[in-house]
Amino acid sequence: MLNKAIKLLTQQMKLERESTIYQSAAWGGNSQAAYLNQVLVMNTSLSAIDCLDFILQIENQLGRERVLKWGDRTMDIDILYFDNEIINTERLKVPHPHLVSRNFVLVPLAEVLPDYLHPLIKKTSIELMNACEDVLMVKPWGDFA
Repeated sequence: MLNKAIKLLTQQMKLERESTIYQSAAWGGNSQAAYLNQVLVMNTSLSAIDCLDFILQIENQLGRERVLKWGDRTMDIDILYFDNEIINTERLKVPHPHLVSRNFVLVPLAEVLPDYLHPLIKKTSIELMNACEDVLMVKPWGDFA
């Protein structure tokens, strides 16, 4: 699924960097299965809202059904950052409001953008990861015991 998502994303965006694929326990309480997570650094000429609409189309194409918040799903693509923009609309919030509290996001983010400065918090990805209080295990896929 991750490879399918990348193939679809690169129809409108250029892949600059990709993290290792990580496996983590479910986060949020409504999901049962472990998840695979990856952070991609993409370059696009799309606006942030057009990018969101494109991503939602890809999620739907890959079988995403929005039944239960933080429930099991086939694909979930989030916009973590959009350049250094700060966006706070009903449809889109950037930087992603939960990225600082989730190791499954911060671990791969720190891998591909270790020195990137969060535009609101003014801490790097590494600093955010080191300060995160999330205790769920995140390991490279295949290393999970």
